Amino acid sequence: MRCIPFIYWLSVAACVVLAPAVHAASTILVLGDSLSAGYGIRKDAAWPSLLGKRLQEKRLDYNVVNVSISGETTSGGRSRIDPALRKHNPQIVIVALGSNDGLRGLPVETIRDNLLAMTDTALRIKAKVVIVGQRLPPNYGAYAEQFHAVFGDVARLRKTAHVDFLLDGVVTDRRLFQADNLHPTAEAQPLLLENVWQGLAPLLQ
Repeated sequence: MRCIPFIYWLSVAACVVLAPAVHAASTILVLGDSLSAGYGIRKDAAWPSLLGKRLQEKRLDYNVVNVSISGETTSGGRSRIDPALRKHNPQIVIVALGSNDGLRGLPVETIRDNLLAMTDTALRIKAKVVIVGQRLPPNYGAYAEQFHAVFGDVARLRKTAHVDFLLDGVVTDRRLFQADNLHPTAEAQPLLLENVWQGLAPLLQ
């Protein structure tokens, strides 16, 4: 039997002890609808993809997981958030839902309950939350104001980060919308990113 010098074992043990641990990047989870899913444009042009690129450029150790689905409502997000959290274990959750609820005229109380439930689910795992506000056209009357206010209300109640309006600076420029007049073009995505960044940046370590 061949003997291996004791000093060899010491050196191997030292390497094992001193080897640096593999560091996993923190995760930002985006839970949204078609406005965040990149409807009608390339997925790599949508604002969550642009967010990932910005984080890399700034050498911030985060990756972006976008689980947004076109047509999604706050009820759908509420049913999906728990498995998404368990799968991705995010440190930050961006909730960008509500547009489809508003367009369908769903009760503001239902929207509030769903947003609170999603926020509480994320807070339970110690994730930070960004609530992204939405707006409706003026022809929705008083409902439009109540709808917009609910996002800020939820953010204040749970003391989370808040973005006033995802499409701020976009809705006033028809050229930034696709032919359906609902979904922003690829050219509009950097503006959406800037809006989200205002609420997200203070949470980044």
